[in-house]
Amino acid sequence: MSAVYASSSPRRVLVSDFDGTMTRQDFYHLVRERWPVPADDDPWDWYVAGRCTHFEALAAIFARIRTDETTLLKLLDEMELDPALPSAIQRLQAEGWEIVVASAGCEWYLKRLLQRAGVSIEVHANPGEFSPEAGLKLTLPENSRFFDRNTGIDKVGVVRDALSRTPEVAFAGDGRPDLPAALLVPGARRFARGWLAGELTNRGEAFHALTDWNALADTLLQSPSA
Repeated sequence: MSAVYASSSPRRVLVSDFDGTMTRQDFYHLVRERWPVPADDDPWDWYVAGRCTHFEALAAIFARIRTDETTLLKLLDEMELDPALPSAIQRLQAEGWEIVVASAGCEWYLKRLLQRAGVSIEVHANPGEFSPEAGLKLTLPENSRFFDRNTGIDKVGVVRDALSRTPEVAFAGDGRPDLPAALLVPGARRFARGWLAGELTNRGEAFHALTDWNALADTLLQSPSA
């Protein structure tokens, strides 16, 4: 696995979402496709409408999984972890960047994908336990210093913690929970795709379009402060 670059006073920190940011597909999208719910009883629609929290929506979606572990592990391949991610992280770490994942998803699949790719970085995500009978049971990380009842992990808190240690903080994301954290960093160090990119565009906020992780690393390493 790649070496972890971390210190109490890092030179620079990149905080990144995982699903849809380090991967092409979100795990919850794949689960909804494989184990669909009635159109009028979709937990994700409840969340978008403000009827439940983001965590509650994902917990309900993941609880619908009914398969064996071997089959579920194969589903992780369909998330399509960016093949450029390991080399991009190594290049950033070599230049003093600390990489931190802040995810509202689940450690169960997140850490497995990173381990497969030989990537070792700091991760903040929701714990989970899988069983064929009960699906993937998501639990709130109440002992985390970044605990948030709505998403499990407070991404704003992770970014603010990084900013307390260095002024040079970047953020990468794609979804609704990423917006408040993304707005804490300057546009020159803000990377977005998907819903987040659309929302930042609508707000007139600057950002780099996140195409792949080699391009992200190139942008950060070519910046004047790098």
